[in-house]
Amino acid sequence: MELRTRALKVLCLVDPVTKAAATRALASDVRAGLALDPALALAAPEGALPGRPELPKLVPADQVPRRSPFTLAGRAALLHAICHIEFNAINLALDAVWRFSNMPTAYYLDWLHVADEEALHFSLLNEHLESLGHHYGDFDAHDGLWAMTERTSADITARMALVPRTLEARGLDATPPIQNKLRQAGDHRAVEILDIILRDEIGHVAIGNHWYRWLCDQQGLDATALYPELVERYLAPRLKGPFNFGARREAGFTELELDWLAGMAGGKKHHPGAG
Repeated sequence: MELRTRALKVLCLVDPVTKAAATRALASDVRAGLALDPALALAAPEGALPGRPELPKLVPADQVPRRSPFTLAGRAALLHAICHIEFNAINLALDAVWRFSNMPTAYYLDWLHVADEEALHFSLLNEHLESLGHHYGDFDAHDGLWAMTERTSADITARMALVPRTLEARGLDATPPIQNKLRQAGDHRAVEILDIILRDEIGHVAIGNHWYRWLCDQQGLDATALYPELVERYLAPRLKGPFNFGARREAGFTELELDWLAGMAGGKKHHPGAG
């Protein structure tokens, strides 16, 4: 089965563990030479996307309870929230592979690589969550990442601008403070897993930056000027500091973009862990 066709099939899978394993198997088969047809026009089955289990219950973001990581239940809830993000990230990357046709081969290989690493992240977090006596689905979650995926389903430039380099880039900012709390709570395994995730997510955001700028260049658009227009057009959430400028710089954000973010954070470039 052709790569993009199979990516759509995997995206429709409901069970998260099965989906993660199928994603990793797809990436392995691509490395072994699975065929790719960039020109193939695909359509998703009605109501099939994304495949996901009945639980967790999806609620508005402001209704997801915030709990202290210094209790076992609170730590499990925090890790569950990150696990949910990684499950959604598998879906986002697979959707980028199947949905958009006539892109360079490197685009599809990049996003399948992202999906493969997101599947690893989900598996590591899910295993650790289960070691704490909980399972994916035990806590309510929100659907913000996939909602933006749906909004940008007909605009690949907006997708690259607003999913990897906006919503997913927030993880670069949020991860170090979360690690600090987990370290204080004595959960060193969770800190190790988040080290892996942060390292890989820098690469994922860099991929989003690369393809956003490539698409802008192809259309003769100014990537920097277009970005705030897309934020407004697609109702992207307003970014809030503190920002991890070091990680964002590694992920390919320009100094002009970082200056813009610094203005939103009060005019000072600093690491989220800094005072």
